[in-house]
Amino acid sequence: MRTFVYTSHPARVVFGAGTVGRLGEEVERLGCSRVLLLSSGPLAAASARVRQALGGLLVAEFGGAAMHTPVEVTQRALDVLKEAAADCIVAVGGGSTTGLSKALALRTGLPQVILPTTYAGSEVTPVLGETRDGRKVTRSSPDILPETVVYDIDFTLTLPLPLTVTSGVNALAHAVEALYSADANPITDGQALDAISRIARALPRLAADPADQEARADLLHAAWLAGTCLATVGMGLHHKLCHTLGGSFGLPHAETHTVVLPHAMAYNAPAVPGVMRRIADALGVPDAPSGVYDLVASLGGPTSLRDLGMPESALPRAAELAASTPYPNPRELTREGIAELLAGAWHGRRPEGPPSTQARLARLTERVVASFEQASDPRVRTLLSDLVRHLHTFVAANDVTEDEWQYAIDFLTRTGQMCSPTRQEFVLLSDTLGVSSAVDLLTNSRTPDTTPSAVLGPFYVEGPPETAHGGDISAGLPGVPLWVDARVTDTAGEPVKDAVVDVWQSNADGFYDVQLPELDGPVLRGRLRTDAEGRIAFWSILPSEYPIPGDGPVGQMLDAIGRHPYRAPHLHFMFDAPGHRRLITQLFVSGGAYMDSDTVFGVKDELIVDFAPQAGPTPDGRQVDGEWRRLEYTFRLAPLAG
Repeated sequence: MRTFVYTSHPARVVFGAGTVGRLGEEVERLGCSRVLLLSSGPLAAASARVRQALGGLLVAEFGGAAMHTPVEVTQRALDVLKEAAADCIVAVGGGSTTGLSKALALRTGLPQVILPTTYAGSEVTPVLGETRDGRKVTRSSPDILPETVVYDIDFTLTLPLPLTVTSGVNALAHAVEALYSADANPITDGQALDAISRIARALPRLAADPADQEARADLLHAAWLAGTCLATVGMGLHHKLCHTLGGSFGLPHAETHTVVLPHAMAYNAPAVPGVMRRIADALGVPDAPSGVYDLVASLGGPTSLRDLGMPESALPRAAELAASTPYPNPRELTREGIAELLAGAWHGRRPEGPPSTQARLARLTERVVASFEQASDPRVRTLLSDLVRHLHTFVAANDVTEDEWQYAIDFLTRTGQMCSPTRQEFVLLSDTLGVSSAVDLLTNSRTPDTTPSAVLGPFYVEGPPETAHGGDISAGLPGVPLWVDARVTDTAGEPVKDAVVDVWQSNADGFYDVQLPELDGPVLRGRLRTDAEGRIAFWSILPSEYPIPGDGPVGQMLDAIGRHPYRAPHLHFMFDAPGHRRLITQLFVSGGAYMDSDTVFGVKDELIVDFAPQAGPTPDGRQVDGEWRRLEYTFRLAPLAG
């Protein structure tokens, strides 16, 4: 039976995106109305958002926080606080501003609201480390714990990747040491393992895409959990060493944690093998200390104290300081053992352990990326490098098997084999995965004065037949007759003459002409040219919903995921005019089926238009029995960039 004591440190946590907007409400909830803001120059944008959120509650600001919370800096901030008669402290930033806030709160008893921009975790701890006369002293008190923490994911989106890595590993250190703390308990164990798993997942994803909001949220969640562990249980060798190295030798906080952690873990591993197995499982590696080292190395993080500016001659003094004060640790602390640990960290040696798959994969990825360095076109080099990193990350994150990858190769092979001059299965694959629409949005972002673009689709054929004004592209195929009267203008509303306009669509049964071998020549497609007023007019038939071809790999994919293959009814247009950007778009039949679930994600609200029901005389006198439809629309083309 396990015996333990669990003490909770309550704090209010507000977590999400855009939560800075609730800052004023949180300050007032504490009964406060005069805020001292602790900010940081490098965080100008975040600080500006905090000022805006505080509004009239802000009475003073101090931007001089420093690493390791020197007491002389605290005194200067305290003078500002007293002069402004502030009744609340708000801090935005990382561990330095949070530490200064805690130091001020300890001296004044004022409530704190912290908005972290890193993954330090100290915002949820009652622990303060202050530096005086070159030595860092740590103390713990309920008066140090901030009352409210506002986690806003948006504040972390622009955090540079190197700082993301070191700050994330700093959080990892909190979780790791919590598991072998003398005060460990089932609650903190669960929080720590959850935090470790989240960090191990999030950091590689952010290396591939630093703007991945979900990965940022995962990492911030992990920092909160890990910080809560730090607040609940005592820390051991790792934190003692890092405080010594930072306070006495001026080494940067997060970077020092990143370098020392795998070596401190390796030192303690013989005393807590069960804990190390649990950490390894959470990381997804065979060996915990070397796994952490490999994770840091694969992300380009620091791995040696030498690179942080620590002189080798200072190592004996660091070992002496770290061993001079007894503190709980699973393995007995000796000056010689700590000296050996610090030597390994100074040289950046990998702790002994089996080379991890993760490390091998990281080296493979970098070798492949390095092979593109000689590319003459920098854009080609960038695209291929990012593609390889994303692909390798995908393979690793999903633990793709050889059979699964072979199936993927076969799928792509079959996709290529289905392509022909009249069928583009790869375009269909791109469309159904939403890639075509994503590229369209990025490439053809338009002003409100221009017509939105849409995907080309797989059934466009070069060189459609020339069609005269008033001609009929349906060639007598059955369907509800449709009269199209369109005008083409520029963004100022002036007509665009001599624009080449290609149009194409499916028949009433949902097939394009290229899918119907019995048809003789092109049908339901044509090429028109605008007149002096920028107009085109032609007859066709009302478009109907239709399934994309389901007899190939794309159809099999949709079947496998239980997704329908239908496209909403639409008419394709392509415009080419001198001095204007090419426009590829579609007009969708208002009230048609599948508007909300178009299988290629091509529907845009602005392109859903009325194909108005009509009866009686037609614009050109054509005799039509029964209902016919009329489409009137003005297309606005964007000018070519100057």
